[in-house]
Amino acid sequence: MPKKMTPAGGKPLVIVESPAKARTIGKFLGRGFEIEASIGHIRDLPQGAKELPAEFKGEAWAYLGVNVQKDFEPVYVIPRGKAKQVGKLREMLRGASELYLATDEDREGEAISWHLCEVLRPKVPVRRLVFHEITEEAIHDALKHPREVDQALVRAQETRRIIDRLYGYEVSPLLWRKVRPRLSAGRVQSVAVRLIAERERQRMAFVSATYWDLLGTFATTKNETFQAALVSVDGRRIPAARDFEPTTGKLKDASLLWLDQPGVEALRRRLEAGECRVLRVESKPFTSKPAPPFTTSTLQQEANRKHGFTARRTMQAAQSLYENGHITYMRTDSTNLANVAVQTARELIERTYGAEYLPAAARAYRTSVKNAQEAHEAIRPAGPHFGFPEDHREEMTADEFKLYDLVWKRTVASQMADARGYRTTITVEHDGAVFQASGKTIEFPGYLRAYVEGSDDPSGDLADRETILPSVEAGEALECRRLEIKDHTTQSPGRYSEASLTRTLEEKGIGRPSTYASIIDTILAREYVFKKNNVLVPTWVAFAVCQLLEEHLPDLVDYQFTAELEDELDAISRGEMGHVEYLKAFYFGNAHPGLKQQLQSKVDEIDARDVSRIRIGRPASGEEIVVRIGRYGPFLEQGDRRASLPDQMPPDELTIEAALALLDKAAQGDEPLGTCPETGKPVFLKVGRFGPYVQRGTPDDDQKPRNVSLLKGMQPEDVDLATALKLLALPRTLGAHPETGQPVSAQTGRFGPYVKCGDETRSLPDDVSPLEVTLEEALDVLSQPKARRGAGRAREPLAVLGPSPVTNEPVRLLDGRYGPYVTDGSTNASLPRTMSPEEVTLERALDLLAERAARGPGRKKAPRKKATAKKATAKKATAKKAAPKAAKKPAARKAANAPKKPAARKSS
Repeated sequence: MPKKMTPAGGKPLVIVESPAKARTIGKFLGRGFEIEASIGHIRDLPQGAKELPAEFKGEAWAYLGVNVQKDFEPVYVIPRGKAKQVGKLREMLRGASELYLATDEDREGEAISWHLCEVLRPKVPVRRLVFHEITEEAIHDALKHPREVDQALVRAQETRRIIDRLYGYEVSPLLWRKVRPRLSAGRVQSVAVRLIAERERQRMAFVSATYWDLLGTFATTKNETFQAALVSVDGRRIPAARDFEPTTGKLKDASLLWLDQPGVEALRRRLEAGECRVLRVESKPFTSKPAPPFTTSTLQQEANRKHGFTARRTMQAAQSLYENGHITYMRTDSTNLANVAVQTARELIERTYGAEYLPAAARAYRTSVKNAQEAHEAIRPAGPHFGFPEDHREEMTADEFKLYDLVWKRTVASQMADARGYRTTITVEHDGAVFQASGKTIEFPGYLRAYVEGSDDPSGDLADRETILPSVEAGEALECRRLEIKDHTTQSPGRYSEASLTRTLEEKGIGRPSTYASIIDTILAREYVFKKNNVLVPTWVAFAVCQLLEEHLPDLVDYQFTAELEDELDAISRGEMGHVEYLKAFYFGNAHPGLKQQLQSKVDEIDARDVSRIRIGRPASGEEIVVRIGRYGPFLEQGDRRASLPDQMPPDELTIEAALALLDKAAQGDEPLGTCPETGKPVFLKVGRFGPYVQRGTPDDDQKPRNVSLLKGMQPEDVDLATALKLLALPRTLGAHPETGQPVSAQTGRFGPYVKCGDETRSLPDDVSPLEVTLEEALDVLSQPKARRGAGRAREPLAVLGPSPVTNEPVRLLDGRYGPYVTDGSTNASLPRTMSPEEVTLERALDLLAERAARGPGRKKAPRKKATAKKATAKKATAKKAAPKAAKKPAARKAANAPKKPAARKSS
């Protein structure tokens, strides 16, 4: 183990990605090392023309940030927010004796290390440290066995980044022109949206079927009872849900007996007088093997099933657990366990559960993924000794503990003995009708003692898993005590949850599990999908985008094509394929047209109206009904009739009947409730994108129509002309204030109804309507202290997370005017849009604060000063004299800030 001493010429500098990781490693390395975080990537492709270096702005490829004419050389820039941190790293490197790059061991980590070398240009020895867990043993072992930066992994990451840039920056503008502005396309993102939209199409095309059967309760001669379901009558099998065609609701096999309610009632009457006996008893042994240890994908799925965690929430908790030394690296496709972990688990099993729970030989798991993520071990508790989860509860947040508990149990269970038992089936014959009962007895629980998928309480789940049937023999007479009629309706295919979408993407070989969290965040942020009851529902915009891509660019959303892209990117990481040849084939094409060629004719070829029309169906009489994507959102159209669609209405709920009802209601909105007696203008009740409202006048009038939304709790069917006129009369003057003489009015605004007098406003209580409030009630409300939303109000923190190592002040989570943020008393950092306050841990807060501090203070506009007439005249005169000279200043400033060396990466 290296000695903790200061080498001659300064301390070694260790660079990692995050402050939390730096803090944990610092505890193991001691004062003999300087440790600093890069805070993620320090360079990236330019995000727009403003970030592109001046010498490239005139190039035809400049909008891509990739020189497609010169072997796809990327242009890398240091974002403005990272310049301060890069400067700090440069300064620290000047006094260092050597540089250790200890970024994560996957492709992204390798790329960060490479970019650090390219930007910092170190003149001291550079060593790459690789470890899959942050423990003292692992860190010192990495120091003993450093390596060089793996150029194959760097090229694979860079190629993946360039592919995603070419795809996104070439295809997205097509969506802006043909569907709607501000949309985005992506190599994995668009395929994920297609999967979700396809499932919704299946639901929309689904036709349900209802079928009936019987549930019998039978008793043995020993008065033991059990229930059995009807499976056949007179040799004809009773259908199950799988026997019906999902698009017609009809039976796939006409020989099955489809009972309706009268038929099942007649059958019950027939069987009530019959005799029943045991036809046969079958008992078969079963063995259940434990699931392998967690990969990134299976951890996300299980955390979603058991705890309702989103993929993002799971990865944030896992990242914190890894950086604090509790689990191994959390971005992995491998199910393999290190020998030391296997031995630790086996010792723990024998000590905790007993020798009978320990298999004779250790279990070995092999991943089915062709090129498993570069971290070649499954996710498991870190270190050579697994402490029990309860031993670490005080060191973790609630989310971290739940996740660690899952990892610990799954790891231990993966090395335990099989569960064994018997499955028993009793078949009962009852006057030509056959019933069956199934039971299961667990003889030896094995690994189920430690962990059961989808269950928080293994012992409780074991009881639920067992179904004990009485001991009977073939030919034994039974008593039928009850025949219960049961009806069943087939269900449409379930929508994707985050867990099932992750599983499907992985099964199809699309993308990397480590990127699924950001993919789901993106499709939610772009409003391709929304969440309802923890499942992902596509929007009509998603349907329009899928229609465009499927019809005009089918390869880009083809599942097999996308999976093959992933395989080829993996081949580059293994050094089996050249990245330049691959990029040329993707973009320019070879045997098949490349991306550029496919897009060239599409702007003129694609009809924007056609791709933005989603067909709902044709009623028995009348024209076809379609959904169209308009400038302000989707709307229904049938001939000349139109109707707004409610926000977040699931597409499968828009049946022809529902569409006709919306169109009829919209047509009623075209008929006025009556006429305003003051203006003589018609008054309408309408339903818009943001809900129902009343309108006075029409767009054809000289003046713009006045609209007022219905108040909270109002139903459109309860609104008549009198109510509409009251709403349109707002703001309503109630009288004069007895002390000031100023008018008091009742109004409604963005935050609901309120009363106003001069500059004073107060929100009205929920039980007081602005249509009915009296002057006395308004004065009483105005006399109450004002609950301000501004900074003057002392805010109670949402949470106090712990002390800051930088300021020694408590790190607090607050709810601000623009959303939740964290503060350490010196720096404030807003939460990312995809992060909920419940997900914030002290480590994550410190990372956000460090990243915000690294960007430096925000730019402030200089205050505008009012000039006197004399000064203003003088300034004008000066401006005229200096005009030619001033015109040159921006160019001079631009040149001064231009990089001394080209920002494009040189081939190496």
